[in-house]
Amino acid sequence: MTVRKRHGPMHDTRRRALATLATVLFPLFAALPTAGTAVAVPIYPAPDTDAFYAQTPDMAAHANGDVLASRQVPAPGFPGSTAWQLKYRSTNSAGAPIAAVTTLLVPAVGGPNRPLVSYQPFINSLGLQCAPSHSLFNGTLQEAPALNALLARGWAVAVPDHLGPQSSYGAAALGGRLVLDGIRAVQRFPAAALGNSPVGMAGYSGGGMATGWAAALAPSYAPELRIVGAAQGGVPVNIGQLALDLGNTSSPLFGLGFAAALGIEREYPQTANISDRLKPEGVQLRGQIANACTDQIVAAGANKSYSDVANGPLQADPAGEAVLNENSLQLYPGVPRTPIYEWHGANDPVRLDLVRQTTGRYCAAGTPVQLDVIPGADHGGAIVPGAIRAVSYLGDRFAGLPAPSNC
Repeated sequence: MTVRKRHGPMHDTRRRALATLATVLFPLFAALPTAGTAVAVPIYPAPDTDAFYAQTPDMAAHANGDVLASRQVPAPGFPGSTAWQLKYRSTNSAGAPIAAVTTLLVPAVGGPNRPLVSYQPFINSLGLQCAPSHSLFNGTLQEAPALNALLARGWAVAVPDHLGPQSSYGAAALGGRLVLDGIRAVQRFPAAALGNSPVGMAGYSGGGMATGWAAALAPSYAPELRIVGAAQGGVPVNIGQLALDLGNTSSPLFGLGFAAALGIEREYPQTANISDRLKPEGVQLRGQIANACTDQIVAAGANKSYSDVANGPLQADPAGEAVLNENSLQLYPGVPRTPIYEWHGANDPVRLDLVRQTTGRYCAAGTPVQLDVIPGADHGGAIVPGAIRAVSYLGDRFAGLPAPSNC
């Protein structure tokens, strides 16, 4: 297929990842323990050996988005740019304060209060070493070179570790908060001189989920931010529905769905616990991938299915469905107040009709939405054409041009 030839095996892996993620998530959460059942303890990632990432003891004294620590770091791969890493306060899904990290790249061209883009990569990992603050600089983040196109325009670029300090892969609403608090932190960091910058956001697939959630949450969670536009592509707006559409079969990418279930379990240990249902094979697989990045997760879980790793019937469980609903953008009643560019492949297994329903609700509330359907493209094939248009879209918003809409 042309996508594989043009973009390579890993790109093809990304193309199929979302479908598998959803296919595995729903059965795993449908089999959650009922009330009164003993709950196993989730398996969390090994702590980052870099003390900069440690949780800060006095976070109760800080507001969301406050900078807790900062450092300048080398920026290989981003010639002419200065890089900082900021540790900042945010809030997890239980309402507790957490410390998160974003990486800020500032090019030599431009000046104070230049445009700022928060870019959310697609991350399918459970290990903390896989986070963008590491992978941006060690050659393992495939999207990293493309950020130079944004920097070349004189824009500053912030890249948050939007899976959070426990690498809670799959917890999309958490990602939205981390994006917004990361933007706050960057704008409160005096050395960057971005306090009054107009802000754009962008991301695809899992990064599109974090972007979409940030846009939807911003009016209530961070109304002070001057977000002028959001570009989000390939967004699975309802993971539970996608799982029902695709069914539960063995897959070469089963590991990604299993990893997402474990990641959500980390974020919702009382209501989304799957570990007590695992067979010995499931416990073994959990141990193999608890600190793994995408390639390792895919290899460890290849061609497995739910029945290979877990016990119990696939009956619906209200608590598990509630967790999926809580992380499904389609079901969140809030509406973005920033213009939206949404792109989607016409042949994407992520249902286009649900995307249309969601953007239609935004349009009805008065939000300008440009929905761009890429003819003939599947999940992977839509990335490049939409991303090119997304950069132009954000450029027009920074220039103050009226936002297009095809509602």
